[in-house]
Amino acid sequence: MKTFYITTPIYYPNDIPHIGHAYTTLAADILARWHKLLGEDVFFLTGTDDHGKKIEKAALRNNKTPQEFTDALVPKFKEAWAKLNIKYTKFIRTTDSEHIETVKLILQKVYQKGDIYKGLYRGNYCIDCESYYTEKDLIDGCCPIHKTKVEELKEETYFFKLSKYQDRLLELYEKNVNFIMPISRRNEVISRVKEGIQDLSISRTSFKWGINLPFDDKHITYVWFDALTNYISGVGYPGESFKKFWPANVHLVGKDILWFHSVIWPAMLMSAGIEVPKTVFAHGWWTFNKEKISKSRGKVISVDELISIAGVDSIRYFLFRETSFGQDGDFSEESVIRRRDTDLANELGNLVSRTLTMIEKYSNCRIPYSNRLDEDENILKNFGVKLFDEVSIMMNDLDLSNALTRIWEYIKLLNQYIEKMKPWNLNKTKNYEKLNTVLYTLCNAIRIVAVLISPFIPETSNKIIKQLGLEPDSFFKEPYERLKIWEYLKEGITIRKGDILFPKGDKKC
Repeated sequence: MKTFYITTPIYYPNDIPHIGHAYTTLAADILARWHKLLGEDVFFLTGTDDHGKKIEKAALRNNKTPQEFTDALVPKFKEAWAKLNIKYTKFIRTTDSEHIETVKLILQKVYQKGDIYKGLYRGNYCIDCESYYTEKDLIDGCCPIHKTKVEELKEETYFFKLSKYQDRLLELYEKNVNFIMPISRRNEVISRVKEGIQDLSISRTSFKWGINLPFDDKHITYVWFDALTNYISGVGYPGESFKKFWPANVHLVGKDILWFHSVIWPAMLMSAGIEVPKTVFAHGWWTFNKEKISKSRGKVISVDELISIAGVDSIRYFLFRETSFGQDGDFSEESVIRRRDTDLANELGNLVSRTLTMIEKYSNCRIPYSNRLDEDENILKNFGVKLFDEVSIMMNDLDLSNALTRIWEYIKLLNQYIEKMKPWNLNKTKNYEKLNTVLYTLCNAIRIVAVLISPFIPETSNKIIKQLGLEPDSFFKEPYERLKIWEYLKEGITIRKGDILFPKGDKKC
């Protein structure tokens, strides 16, 4: 069986999860669901980065130990993902014993290769980023990402010979054009690496909350060297599960942490003798008035607030339809409501409701059958069958927004078909043969829509499948190739018309 391994970054549990965390994790969930639909064996990893100076300081402010502090907040992430209908395979924490052992194993491997040495480091450090910045990177003495003042740190440290891997990294980018996506981010990284990269400080002595270096227990592992290793520890390195799923198909990250994932991480793996991942995809940020949404900037939308606007599936749909995946998007409650009312309620919801109402009224709640397709029906049939392949290509390219756009073009075409065919007139004139053709065509097309939207808005997809008289659990266990068949629905299936899919004006659908 073909495998698919996808990851999110592991998030700092220094507060409750917000839209930034949700966006990446939802994207991973959508892609994981898509590949499961294809019949692949999927591993979806997410989790929390419990170590580091940022966590230690936050715990101190709350009069707790770092372990107590993270233990209280980590369940909030799991609860949030459950509310958003996110189905991950494993939730990892950097305090997990298996992870700690893997970090030490990788450090020892890199050290024994001669790629780690001791020295003295002095530089500008942003606690929120857990990263050093050069003077030219700063904006008025502040971190370019968080706009907060950096600290000047000077301490004894161990260095990783990152500069040694400059040529190998450039060779990787040239040979695997999909290693960094989208293409605009790839060009940025290549340009920066060509300018030259410095060796990386990988240990600290100024705080205690972290993993001790296996070769010098006075030093704590730099949080990024710790955190990045989760992608192999989480899938069971070096055991059978790791051998089955590695290399990862996609690391999903925000654009602000692309450097760590596209430069430091592959260099670490090269040093340790481990294959690099296939793709690192860096998406954009959600903003308010072009300002990044983040806790450190005082602009946060919690998961509960997101859901309260228009419901779970409305949010899942909005985030991946409103803007191209990979680019920045500007968020507003009004935009979410607009998408819910127009795309989901008026177009998808109305299509399903009208079709099922007509079957209820004209066909005694049973799906009629007709294989006499005229030009209009053949257009819809061919569009629907080809749509599977078109969406597959887009999903493979991580083009989530255009996949939804193409699906909605089909939905709009189906609504236009209803207006053109006027089934109510066909019933009135007793043209039952054509009426049956129209209703059967609509049901088959709606089933195709339900399949293709299932990774994005799974709850809605399941409702539509049930309303068509099928059972979602058994339906989605069918082979993908069978789901693509046009005449999947059998004559005489009893529909189960339910509630309106997306009631307008309801802030909690």
